[in-house]
Amino acid sequence: MSKTMARNLQGKTLEAILTELVEAYGWDGMAQRIAIQCFSNDPSIKSSLKFLRKTPWARAKVEQLFISLPDL
Repeated sequence: MSKTMARNLQGKTLEAILTELVEAYGWDGMAQRIAIQCFSNDPSIKSSLKFLRKTPWARAKVEQLFISLPDL
């Protein structure tokens, strides 16, 4: 696994992961990469966390996107 792929989820809260992704891609970029309404319809960290905590497949996609996020 390369250094960019070695990003670790361990010790990261879902909120920290989501915040870092939004900083990197913005809400529009998140909605393009993962097609879920909480990223495209009036997005916020709070509403996204509520949805992701109840939806394992969406959380898995967010975690996978975080792991593949290149070091900036």
